Amino acid sequence: MSATPVIRMPDETKGVMLRGHPMTFLVTGADTKHTSMFDWTIPPAFATGMHVHRVQEETFYVLEGECVWHVGDRTVHATAGTFLFIPPGVRHNITNVGDRPARVLMTVSPPGHEHYFEELAGLAAHGAPDPQALAALRDRFDTDQLSTLTG
Repeated sequence: MSATPVIRMPDETKGVMLRGHPMTFLVTGADTKHTSMFDWTIPPAFATGMHVHRVQEETFYVLEGECVWHVGDRTVHATAGTFLFIPPGVRHNITNVGDRPARVLMTVSPPGHEHYFEELAGLAAHGAPDPQALAALRDRFDTDQLSTLTG
């Protein structure tokens, strides 16, 4: 890790494709010891399923589209400009309820969750990932899945 600033121009993308939509890695554990940041395009009808992180903190800022988050006991209908901070131990899910892709800026602290998305893209490259492989991946990356992933 260096003390070099990270500057990403619009034509300099780094990341993965998930369900045919880009997840751009803006800053990762290679750049900082504090957080990872992603520009995530969420396909219509996609849902993460209810899950909880033991250590990770997440933030989400909706840029485009409309999603519904279930966070603890709350339901949040999120449109452009909505911000969420989810501390460790709070169950949550994300569903794109719109008929077009949604775009979300997402941070995960501590950094390293980019490796989860890299491995997930590999597992899902040819359709729905094997449930056991997906469960093992989530467990290694601080995610306890409480309900199924859909979309």
